[in-house]
Amino acid sequence: MTTQGRALLDGLVPPGTGVAIVAPCGHAGLDPAGVQRGVALLESLGCRVRNFYDHAQRYQRFGATDEQRAAQLMQAAADPEIDVILGLRGSYGMSRILPALDIPALARSGKLLVGYSDFTALQCCMLAQTGYAGFQGPMLSGDFGAENPDWQALATLWRTLTSPQVVVRNYQGQAGADRAPNGDRRTDPLSPVVHCAGKLWGGNLAMMAHMVGHPQFPPIDGGILYLEDVNEHPFRVERMILQLEQAGVLARQKAILLGDFSAYRLAEIDNGYDFTEMLAYLRRRIATPIVTGLPFGHVRDLVTLPLGAYAVLDAQGAEGFTLTLSDYPTLSHT
Repeated sequence: MTTQGRALLDGLVPPGTGVAIVAPCGHAGLDPAGVQRGVALLESLGCRVRNFYDHAQRYQRFGATDEQRAAQLMQAAADPEIDVILGLRGSYGMSRILPALDIPALARSGKLLVGYSDFTALQCCMLAQTGYAGFQGPMLSGDFGAENPDWQALATLWRTLTSPQVVVRNYQGQAGADRAPNGDRRTDPLSPVVHCAGKLWGGNLAMMAHMVGHPQFPPIDGGILYLEDVNEHPFRVERMILQLEQAGVLARQKAILLGDFSAYRLAEIDNGYDFTEMLAYLRRRIATPIVTGLPFGHVRDLVTLPLGAYAVLDAQGAEGFTLTLSDYPTLSHT
């Protein structure tokens, strides 16, 4: 760990925290060494790590067979030595194993589930069944196991897991919902002024659209819904958001927060249709306020968000916003 990493993480991790590594979605890809780097980093922070992932057992694009991946989650939940269940990565595979999971048992276990992207499917079901859905934040392969981790993101994760309240601020008045071709985030002068409070929920847009119509899609009214995605062209983002609108989800929310939508490519055929134009269209069509700039998504500098927390949103238009989160489970330092 670098000096910077040690300085940011020092004292944040309760000594002896039990962490289980599970791979209910994709495998470690082309960097299996990142798994060991991530485990080593967790151990250097004083965690006791139980790694359920075996790269030799990967199956097709998945971390293991469906049966093995479901078993990993349930075994981690049943282990009294485990405090945090940390996802290896997202990708795809969670919705395949939902029928094999005892979701109430996962919630009753009291483990803090950490994962995002494909984990959104499981977290939707947990939120619908129990009101508890864990945290969306850094995972093992691309975050803890990165060759050069984003120490601030990891510090934010542990600070959120151990603090009864956190405050999230936007990307310094900029719209994290869009990036220029050079990677710079564009400003959003049309971001609305909004003051509201409600349950924080959401996650990966593709998975949210995928779960619409599922019997365990959360029936949340008066919530603050956040969305992010990666490798999705603006027209696909628009199409999935319209799917949520047409399902009646958006009209029931107090606000929609957009995180980062990165790694898409525009083409000549778009003829001026980019993320900014798509967003302007959605704002004309959807009455629920749409606020951009949430520092969350498939990026290194992501915050950690507790699913089901009580959220207070204070959005000041183009000047940015604060999101105050409370009333969620945490680890103890004792």
